[in-house]
Amino acid sequence: MGEIEDAIERADREAFTRRPPKTLKGQIGYLLRQMGSARAVAAELGVTADSVNRYRRGARKHARADVAAKIDGAVRARWQPQVRKRRQKQAAATGGITVETRARFGYTAPVGTTDDGRFRRVTVHLPATYARRLFDARDAGASDQQMRGIIADGLKDVYFQDGGGRALGLSDVAINDIDYMDFDY
Repeated sequence: MGEIEDAIERADREAFTRRPPKTLKGQIGYLLRQMGSARAVAAELGVTADSVNRYRRGARKHARADVAAKIDGAVRARWQPQVRKRRQKQAAATGGITVETRARFGYTAPVGTTDDGRFRRVTVHLPATYARRLFDARDAGASDQQMRGIIADGLKDVYFQDGGGRALGLSDVAINDIDYMDFDY
């Protein structure tokens, strides 16, 4: 996963209205209900179906660290899909998306001005059109670089050009180095 994909995933987790199961037995039970069989869960986790059944029965109370991480990731990826969809749909339709980042921005500027990239800490609310573009790109399997381009376009319009009120000669903004990035919608 790329940095943008991770930030979207973190924002989705913040939308949970209930906490996912914490115990190994609870997590396996949830995955079995979602996926239908021990064989399907085992294939997802990279373990045997017998191991899955032992976790379900409670015969094994703890999984190896790598398997426990896979189990937790699989549960979180499937937890409350309707809540995620509803929040993303609202952000894409009317709400927009707030981007908080510390990154190095580079840009192409007219002659006589500086185009030296530098680290900036930015918190900007982007309109719904950018949220829609970002979610559509992610659903279509876009690369992290393509999603960075969408965020950079939004930051150029809203932050650097202030909706067309300044820096009109600014033509191209790029996010080069990301220290951190978080979304809220």
